[in-house]
Amino acid sequence: MSQAVDDIKPSYPLFREDEYKANLEAKKVFEEREPMDKIMETFEWTTTKEYQELNFERTALTVNPAKACQPLGAVLCALGFHKTMPYVHGSQGCVAYFRTYFNRHFKEPVACVSDSMTEDAAVFGGQKNMYDGLENCKAMYKPDMIAVSTTCMAEVIGDDLNAFIGNSRKEGHIPDDYPVPFAHTPSFVGSHTTGWDNMFEGILRYFTLNAMEDKEVGSNGKINIVPGFETYLGNFRVIQRMLNEMDVDYTFLSDPTEVLDTPADGEFRLYAGGTTMDEVKDAPNAIDTLLLQPWQSVKSKKFIKNTWKQESSAIDIPMGLEATDNFLMKVSELTGKEIPESLTKERGRLVDMMTDSHAWLHGKKFGLYGDADFVMGMTRFLLELGAEPTHILCNHANKRWKKAMEKILSESPYGANSTVHIGKDLWHFRSLMFTEKPDFMIGNSYGKFIQRDTITKGKEFEVPLIRIGFPIFDRHHMHRDTTMGYEGAIYMLKMLVNSVLERLDEETRGMGTTDYNYDLVR
Repeated sequence: MSQAVDDIKPSYPLFREDEYKANLEAKKVFEEREPMDKIMETFEWTTTKEYQELNFERTALTVNPAKACQPLGAVLCALGFHKTMPYVHGSQGCVAYFRTYFNRHFKEPVACVSDSMTEDAAVFGGQKNMYDGLENCKAMYKPDMIAVSTTCMAEVIGDDLNAFIGNSRKEGHIPDDYPVPFAHTPSFVGSHTTGWDNMFEGILRYFTLNAMEDKEVGSNGKINIVPGFETYLGNFRVIQRMLNEMDVDYTFLSDPTEVLDTPADGEFRLYAGGTTMDEVKDAPNAIDTLLLQPWQSVKSKKFIKNTWKQESSAIDIPMGLEATDNFLMKVSELTGKEIPESLTKERGRLVDMMTDSHAWLHGKKFGLYGDADFVMGMTRFLLELGAEPTHILCNHANKRWKKAMEKILSESPYGANSTVHIGKDLWHFRSLMFTEKPDFMIGNSYGKFIQRDTITKGKEFEVPLIRIGFPIFDRHHMHRDTTMGYEGAIYMLKMLVNSVLERLDEETRGMGTTDYNYDLVR
């Protein structure tokens, strides 16, 4: 089969032409696929309450867990430091996965190396791979720092990073004073957010654990901001903008915005921006360190409190109105800086927008899934809007998080019918979208398959997906947007209310049948 040069088509609609349809039908026969009526019979059963009950009894199988593995988070953390090369002690295949995952989300090249462990390393250990890997990485890519994490393979065979890196120094493969922080990040426990936290704590530990003698909390007059596993580049910029408007001196600890958003100007930037080693070394002298995603930064918080002796004041992720208020007031309390009129006006514009759109969002039901802090922040914002979060899912959250979520929901009338799910996956979530249908779901790109399944049952069963979260693979440039601060709330409010209005138009455009509600003014 071939295309004519003057009529080249992409896969859609190419695969809808007769020759391709015939080829696909032949493929089904070759694969001995079940008849379509049998497939649809099974599909219909998976949409029932009976199936949902069986689905929720699963114990030995996970289907699309709505999380990624630890080393992916470690790579993102390392990218946020100046001239740092993420180095994964494991196989090439794992690193290819991490790089392509970020490539697809950020639409940018992502630097990351591995030491190419293969079957022999699984038997004899990966020390030799690390000798060659660290030496080659330093020689070829000339980073100022190499940040090492691990994959399943290295963890299963029990490779000791501290010993391996120490031996690499002794054998002359890297200089004694060359920075190689590390973190053990086994893929089979935790998630990408755990890996970010582990790598971040590893970097803090490397530069400050044995260098605390001359450190004094508050002596540099700054506050430290720790973003956590954050993939909305606009969130880094909006927090920085708000702090700049407050005239606050701060250090962003791990900032990958430059390297993940380089311009197309003819120059390739292997490294760009990022937190410098000097800034990390000076961080214990700050007034305090604020963790923007506290539920996902447990290990880092413990190190900051116990080693740096900073308070690490409790805040919530600054999403929505109240949480942003609290963040800015905490910054003001710590620094003595007043919240400027510019931010007060920005807050007022958000309140105005919330009032304007309240009638359309009030009582609308949303199912949502994602990372612990994001889901908590999103839930708070939905409640502020008068919307009803029905089913809230975070696979890798713990029981304390669930209890905190249930407390938040109990304090609002709009949370009265909400259910919080931990340790559940997107196949569980799919069942709920059929049996207890909300108006919309909020989450990453993987929800598009759930939307397709709901519409397959019938248009009236469709649950449209609003894409907020990570990863976003099937839409472009959404990673540049903002979900934090008043600006982020304004962006999310626009997205939510306009999704409601788009859906309303879609349901009321039937000529002479439903278009009595096809209004020009909403």
